[in-house]
Amino acid sequence: MSRFISTAICALFVCSICSSVASAATDLVAGKKTYETSCVTCHKTGLMGAPKCGDKAAWAPRIAQGVPVLVSHATNGFKGKVGMMPPKGGTATLTPAEISNAVAYIVKSSK
Repeated sequence: MSRFISTAICALFVCSICSSVASAATDLVAGKKTYETSCVTCHKTGLMGAPKCGDKAAWAPRIAQGVPVLVSHATNGFKGKVGMMPPKGGTATLTPAEISNAVAYIVKSSK
């Protein structure tokens, strides 16, 4: 019986991972939309020292810090050595999900 329970728990875990991966594609689509409406002004041109989306060299050390740190910086704002990020990129109406999706999109585009 114990083996059955362990197997069932493992199966549930694998299914939850698969559903997270499946929803990640949807999140990237939403992230692209948020990027194009709220982030592109700075992250396309490098305005205020923003790393350009797709610039692998600029994004590598940031990505190495982890997505939670990037989401925190995007949400709360951040002042770095080169530039600054206003809270929510200056779009106060962005939701946590929109910010996370946009960060995921930028990270994927910049790897």
